[in-house]
Parts: sequence; C-alpha cells; structure tokens
Amino acid sequence: MFTTYEKHKGLAGVNLAGLEIHTPEQLQTHAVTAVVLALGSNYHADYYLPDARGKLATFGRMQLSTSFQNPDFTATQEQPKPDYTNQCAYLSLDTAMSLQELQQAFKLIESDCHRQRLTEGQTSIKKVTMDIDILLIQTGLNKNSLSNKSISAKIVEYSEQWIIMADRYPFKAHETAGVEELISKSGLIG
Repeated sequence: MFTTYEKHKGLAGVNLAGLEIHTPEQLQTHAVTAVVLALGSNYHADYYLPDARGKLATFGRMQLSTSFQNPDFTATQEQPKPDYTNQCAYLSLDTAMSLQELQQAFKLIESDCHRQRLTEGQTSIKKVTMDIDILLIQTGLNKNSLSNKSISAKIVEYSEQWIIMADRYPFKAHETAGVEELISKSGLIG
C-alpha cells in the first residue's frame, strides 16, 4: 500500500482529448490516487449496482454519473440479449494503491457480486451481475529535490496526471457520456 493522499482536485479541468493513453501493463506499479470506472450489469442490476457502489465507497469518496440502460452491442435479432445498466463512477482514493492492487480489488468486488466469468464464456447469453472497468487513472508522482538551505531537508512536490487506459479506449458512447457528466460535476467532487 502507498501512503495516504490528502489533496483531491477531482476531474476539474480534465480535457479527454489531451490525455495520454497507456496500457495497463505499463502502469501496474504506479501509485493511483483516483480512478474513473465504468460499472455495468445485465442481470439484477437493481441489486448488484448499489451493492458494488457500496463496496467501492469503502475505498474513498465517490461521485456517480447518471445510470444508462443500453442494449448489448453483441445482440442481434436472431440472438437477443438482455440490456445493460451502465454507470460511471469517479473514486478518489483515501489511500493510494498500485493499479495492480486496484484491479485485484475490483475483481474481488465482481466476485462478491457473484460474477462467474467461466460460465459466462460457456453460454451464448452472458448474465453479468457486475462488471467494473477502469477507464481513467490519476497517478501521483513524487518529485523529490534537495533544498538549497539544507542537504537533509527535502521538498516534496506532488504531481498529478490523468491517464486513459488503452484497453478501454475509444470509450463506448455511454462511457463517454458518463465521463463527461462527471467532469462537468467536478466542482461537486472532493
């Protein structure tokens, strides 16, 4: 675990078009101070979305977008599939964690919501109780430099950077709408 992070600026001033895009593999050990998540469920969403949101809220302060009901983009007339309920969440972490730790924690929440990936792959119609995908991460980078007055005194500058997760980009329409709503609400965050 990383140290507690005090300063939260939310998504204020974030311009999606200007953000860097990196693969999760490039960022596994980076200290993450906040995330934007895509939440989705096509099976008992009225139960599993609030359950997952409650579990996520234990990590820090959270702001939610409007929830959207969307058709499964893999559905066809020959093979209809249940609609998804999707929502984006901004989560400012009380304690910075590595991306790898966050991914493991979110998989555990999916599992606690009875997500069964093995049986999903064996059926033509997947029942997804909870899907949590990381769209954006905010990394916190410590920049240490020695003070001019004393060699032992260090000045620590905290630099924040939002990064788009390449495995989720380009975002789906409902993800873009959710992220943009969270950015517009950023004055309410933090």
